[in-house]
Amino acid sequence: TNRAPFDLPEAEEELVAGYHTEYSGMKFGMFFLAEYVNWFIASFFIVTLFFGGYLVPFQPLLLDVVPALEGSIWLALLQFVSLMLKVSFFAFLFIWVRWTFPRFKYNQLMQLGWKYLLPISLANAILIALGVVLFGAFGL
Repeated sequence: TNRAPFDLPEAEEELVAGYHTEYSGMKFGMFFLAEYVNWFIASFFIVTLFFGGYLVPFQPLLLDVVPALEGSIWLALLQFVSLMLKVSFFAFLFIWVRWTFPRFKYNQLMQLGWKYLLPISLANAILIALGVVLFGAFGL
């Protein structure tokens, strides 16, 4: 998102709110609204791609216990509520991170990226490659 602590490119040091100080009225409102819409769209993508989207946790067990839910409007409503709860959790997580952490300075961001995140990602790629080779060799 384009809010603190991730707004380094647009947060000029002499301006409190970056380029937002140049706008007022409806233009400022549209920029402000677009950032919050960005949170919810990102939350929807995260939930859809990584957390099962509208699927209710333990849905097969629930359908075994209550078979009348299969294909009913109540199951659709339960799935919608499940999706909205997951999206709300990640939107809350975005807001929590924004309020908890300060804005990174440029040198801190470079140190984080080069000293920590890059070695971790390279180690992850090597471990995944080794896992693919080893599991492929054993036919798993």
